[in-house]
Amino acid sequence: MEVMVRKILFVCLILFLVFVGYFWIGSAPEARDITWGVNFSQKQAELLGLDWQEVYATLLDDLGARDIKLAAYWDLIEPIESKYDFNDLDWQIQKAEEKGAKAILVIGTKTGRWPECHAPEWVRSQNSKIKSQNSLVEYIKKVVERYRDNKTIWAWQVENEPLFPFGECPRRDKEFLKKEIELVKSLDQSRPVIISDSGEFSFWVTAAQLGDMVSATLHRKVWFREIKSYIAYPIRPVFYWRKAELIKKIFAKEVIVGELQAEPWCQIFLLGECPLEEQKKTMNLERFKKNIEFAKKTGLKQFYLWGAEWAYWMKKKQNQPEIWNEAQKLWKNNI
Repeated sequence: MEVMVRKILFVCLILFLVFVGYFWIGSAPEARDITWGVNFSQKQAELLGLDWQEVYATLLDDLGARDIKLAAYWDLIEPIESKYDFNDLDWQIQKAEEKGAKAILVIGTKTGRWPECHAPEWVRSQNSKIKSQNSLVEYIKKVVERYRDNKTIWAWQVENEPLFPFGECPRRDKEFLKKEIELVKSLDQSRPVIISDSGEFSFWVTAAQLGDMVSATLHRKVWFREIKSYIAYPIRPVFYWRKAELIKKIFAKEVIVGELQAEPWCQIFLLGECPLEEQKKTMNLERFKKNIEFAKKTGLKQFYLWGAEWAYWMKKKQNQPEIWNEAQKLWKNNI
């Protein structure tokens, strides 16, 4: 028995060393012609006390971004059951179209920014999972049917990290997620469906099985509630490259980075309530530059910065434009 245990432990050790060697040792090939984009959240801009239209227009005009990821917030679009208000989202898409920009549109309940899930109050009060899901189906149909002929939108992202348990959200339902994806595909066969997943805690296998493309996160230093401490992920750039190559070889799917950390990750999720000195523990000019260089070394070719609203807030409200000015360099040929 003791000999068998030793053999099992030895095999486990070998497998562990192989795993570490494959995902931590070596480097990715240098990526050429990297596409830099930005996430934009109307809600995040408003929570920072900013004019969200001003922020969005400045992303296009001053920053020069031409690749945008937008969120269709259910509670903003359908605040009252069956009464839809697309004015704000229409405006965002129209402005992008005027500048020749391309957009990913995130649809569903979980569309990013705390509390992550954004169901209207009338849905949350239904106390019926089936009724809530039926309401979501109708909402998704309305969004896709409205924008499927718009050439500015090049991809649908169905939910935001639906496989990762983060945020104040209902329990995950993988089978219903499949129905959401099938619904979008039935309404629009011309665009890919993106499924996003954690870059640090997943190997993206299920996301690749479900979607046409995979969108991963790339965060470098965060507040970990479980241990009540800040941690910097001990991950090397090649970790993302190896995973992306496996996804490409096994599933023939491309991987992009839909969230590249460009803002702080505080103990308080609402950044406007987090002291500036606390913010700088996880994001400052030096760390921003390092995150950009880290991204370049992953070998991946498309990144969407997560935190452009905060960078503008730092510039306008805090008179600290350094990160905004540094970000401009990524799009200097677009301005």
